Amino acid sequence: MNGNCLKWTGIWNSYLDAMKPEIQKRRDQLQCSVSKINDIFEDALQAAEEVLSPQGVDEWLASADRVCALGRGTELVLIFLDEMPEVVRHSDETIIAEVAATAALLSEYAAGSAINPFLATLPAVARRLGSVDLLRNWLRLVERMAKEAKEGAKPMLERAPYLFSQLSMIGVENWIDYGIRVYRDHPHRLPDYFSLQSADARAMLIKERNGTLFMDHERQLQLFERAFWDLQTEFRPYSEAFDTLRKPRPHLDRLGIHVPDVYEDLGPVRGIERYRAMIAHMMAHKIWSQPYLADNFSTFQHICIEVFEDARVESLAMQQYPGLRRLWLSLHPKPKPGACPGGWSCIRHRLAMLSYALLNPDHNYSDRSLLDYVAQFHARVEQDPYDASLSTDLGVHWLKDNYEHDFRKPKVWFEDTEVSYRDDNRYLWIFLEDVEDEDEFHSDHGAADRGRGVEEDEILPPQHYPEWDQAVQNYRPDWVTVYESIQPQGDAGHIDRLLDKHRRLAKQLKQIVDLLKPQQRRRVRYREEGDDLDLDVAIRAAIDYRIGSTPDTRIHQSHVKDGRDIAVLLLLDLSESINDVPQGTDSSILQLSQEAVSLLATAVEALGDPFAIAGFSSNTRHEVRYAHFKGFREHWGDEPKARLAAMEAGHSTRMGAALRHAGRYLENRREEKRLLLVLTDGEPHDIDVQDPKYLQDDTHVAVNELDSKWIATYCISLDPHADDYVAEIFGRNNYTVIDRVERLPEKLPRLFMSLTK
Repeated sequence: MNGNCLKWTGIWNSYLDAMKPEIQKRRDQLQCSVSKINDIFEDALQAAEEVLSPQGVDEWLASADRVCALGRGTELVLIFLDEMPEVVRHSDETIIAEVAATAALLSEYAAGSAINPFLATLPAVARRLGSVDLLRNWLRLVERMAKEAKEGAKPMLERAPYLFSQLSMIGVENWIDYGIRVYRDHPHRLPDYFSLQSADARAMLIKERNGTLFMDHERQLQLFERAFWDLQTEFRPYSEAFDTLRKPRPHLDRLGIHVPDVYEDLGPVRGIERYRAMIAHMMAHKIWSQPYLADNFSTFQHICIEVFEDARVESLAMQQYPGLRRLWLSLHPKPKPGACPGGWSCIRHRLAMLSYALLNPDHNYSDRSLLDYVAQFHARVEQDPYDASLSTDLGVHWLKDNYEHDFRKPKVWFEDTEVSYRDDNRYLWIFLEDVEDEDEFHSDHGAADRGRGVEEDEILPPQHYPEWDQAVQNYRPDWVTVYESIQPQGDAGHIDRLLDKHRRLAKQLKQIVDLLKPQQRRRVRYREEGDDLDLDVAIRAAIDYRIGSTPDTRIHQSHVKDGRDIAVLLLLDLSESINDVPQGTDSSILQLSQEAVSLLATAVEALGDPFAIAGFSSNTRHEVRYAHFKGFREHWGDEPKARLAAMEAGHSTRMGAALRHAGRYLENRREEKRLLLVLTDGEPHDIDVQDPKYLQDDTHVAVNELDSKWIATYCISLDPHADDYVAEIFGRNNYTVIDRVERLPEKLPRLFMSLTK
């Protein structure tokens, strides 16, 4: 035996000799020889004996031996001994052996690296679940991960506390089940999903979160905004689920109203009411607040001015809608006097009391300074509530009269100070110099930014759409990103020259249009009420009255619109393949499409039908481009012609997402019939999809979705082999294949006429 071994043996014997007999007896029960156990054993045993019965302690030690015997490193048994008492505190001691069994199963299925995060996060999970039955469900889920998706087990377990902070147990089950089903056959993608790095992992997490989802109530909130404030502002939802380092807050800027994607109920206040309270407050700012020059005030003055400005615009809103006071009071904290302890910065606490007193006349506060400024505020509001200097005057003077050196202490008292329905007030300030951290503030915080208009942005905000996965018979939520833009303009004269090339065809189309064109108004006679008097009937009624007969009271007439009531959107496939020149022609498919669309637009303009033109292409699911050439309200003139002249092709054909996006413009139309015409030269495809059936199935589902919204979809295909797949996508009676592409300019307008006659 060498010297080091003798030295270690001496230390070990000294440790055992120093141990109390009862502790040594328990230590002897533990067969694991990991030396570091001795450093924690006494404290761990004491914690275990506080929550475990003697039999539970025996099980704790036996299970620790089982974990130790896995041979997966020295830390595992230390974590098990240290953490299991806390796990039992939130469940019961029968779980101990099951935890050890789950750790053994992770080792058996070659997921040994996941044991450490499994044991380390278990107390937080147990604390969140608060039930031994729910905790057993969690163990079953972990075991399922080891068997079916072991590559994702470690990242998932590392994020387990966060998952349970966002989801219920059933939500976590659904989230895990989706990941296993979708990526079981793609194991290299499991770590991205279960570490919340992939887009669909985040989308599924949002879908499973509890609370009121903004996406489910967007239209209702838009109507609330328009009905109350006669304004329509863009909503920009953000997720609090992923920005954990810098918690975003609701705010208003030149881009619109930024709102959380989900609101949970707050006591008796439902999530939808929280949205209404927040929107009402920000709309009051938008209508009545003018930005202040931030450089003229200190940081503390900013905070004070914001309190009075919030109260001023709310008082104006409550003059119009008194019920807002009850709603806002239900969400405003009511700080208790003296709650902020000594040694803390109490400025936020005192301003929160002031804010509550300004909102609630029955506040019951007795602080003399607070009562004085409440009185000054109401006097100024009664005198002129539109005076923006009210907030700066009172804010600066309040700080001067109430300033304390403790305000500068690093420990700030935040309890009962956050007014959850209010925004972060970035809308109120202009900074002459840009802030150092561009991520902290944006849009209206810079003087240069405030001068920019939304119209300068070339691309509208991206939209996210689901995509159908036939293999799992479910949607991949928010899987595809669509970027829409107004097509840049080219030479409108190019389109005029194309139309001149087809003068003879245009003349024929005009004759067809004249036959289809409806009479604009049709007279309906013999009505009790109407637009005007029907003189013939009125004279006859007057004669009947004079000779003593009962006159006909139906002496009015009306005029109603006669004939067509249809809105049409033409969606063009702008994939790379339309740059090809078909055999036997001198023109590319792109040029032939321009000619056909120009003739069609000219004919529809003469008919008077609402008509829009758009095009799409894709470069993987992350970038589907949707370009507007003509809007429903635009006449077929130089601007739409110039956009069509600049039409370009490139990339691929992710058709399902484009159909869903086009459907958003048609579903809000008031016409009785709504038609989506798709002009394409091939089947749906994209470079990130290997199975050709995948996008065909998704497009078929998108067509069914539009059908459920009473939007008819019809495909005009230039692919001579389209019969092999197009009927499965659009239906047997909802497509036409044009074999001779050079006849497209002739065929397309005639086909439109036959579809809409």
